Amino acid sequence: MAAPVHLLSLSLGGFRNHAATRIEPGRAGFVLLTGANGAGKTNILEAVSLLAVGRGLRGAALSHMAAAGGEGGFQLRAELLPDPGLPPVLLHSFTLPAAPERRQLRVNGAAAALSTLADWSAQLWLTPAMDRLFSDSASARRRFLDRLVLALSPGHGGHANRYEAAMRARTRLLTADTPADPAWLEALEAQMAEHGAALLAARADTVAALSAVLAAAPEGVFPKPAIALSEPEVWPADALRARLQGARGADRAAGRATFGPHRADLLVTHAEKAMPAALASTGEQKALLISILLAHAALTAERSGRVPLLLLDEAAAHLDPERRRALFQRVSALGGQAWLTGTDAALFEGLEAERYHVAGGGVEKA
Repeated sequence: MAAPVHLLSLSLGGFRNHAATRIEPGRAGFVLLTGANGAGKTNILEAVSLLAVGRGLRGAALSHMAAAGGEGGFQLRAELLPDPGLPPVLLHSFTLPAAPERRQLRVNGAAAALSTLADWSAQLWLTPAMDRLFSDSASARRRFLDRLVLALSPGHGGHANRYEAAMRARTRLLTADTPADPAWLEALEAQMAEHGAALLAARADTVAALSAVLAAAPEGVFPKPAIALSEPEVWPADALRARLQGARGADRAAGRATFGPHRADLLVTHAEKAMPAALASTGEQKALLISILLAHAALTAERSGRVPLLLLDEAAAHLDPERRRALFQRVSALGGQAWLTGTDAALFEGLEAERYHVAGGGVEKA
């Protein structure tokens, strides 16, 4: 059985509209946050998302997360249980007034690199902004895919950052007024090839594994999506490097890299209707997205031995009652912890959950 990653407690200090908030769910299962729009429900989920590798579910600047425009920094403290057989881990993530865009981490009181969060926390999330994912840009779907890959391959984020940095430097060299230094250009292309090949391989592996889980899923009220990569080829580093060298002229004229993993797209189809997901109704698009998320949670549990913590912001919106019940049943069957938000508590009637009411940056047990 996979172990459920879950928070025993969460404390926020100076985080967005939460001056001092503490929540103690204490166990796996559902944690339900209800309240009016603007009360601070999503802010709590965003704080939880910062206890995983990455920039959080909004991808916002750290200074925007701190109260009073970032002047005082923020503090996040959490007691996390990564495995029932292990003691709780104390995570302290914070920024300081002198460095509002630099997030720091302490694990059990000792300074630690942010990348070590992957050793303790696995998370997946769904937000209202993702409802339009299938009609959004390719870059939005690529970021979504990379988040799925990251849950399975913690090193994926490092490859993405190094690839992007090398690509930007190469573009600056190619478009400079003076001729580029050939040795430096080759070195940058070698970096792009090394990290780009790793990106392509990890994405292809994730899409193939997730496709198998989706295909094997039992029939139900959620439609089955078919997923694929727009550029499914996995390029060896040497071949990718040669392709980049051959594209220098075109890239100089375009002012950007015209080829590479940064141009990939995730293609999603409503399998039963053989229809691109972007053409499906709003409710169907959300149902397709939920199918992908739940399948990936199951895949993550199978591969890592840990059930990821789920953050579901307004997930019940646009779902009919039957699909809403099915969502709760499938999330419950995973056996992990799921944090849900909603403005209407009636949508969650009958759901066994730790319930909290959020209002004006404060939280009360409901």
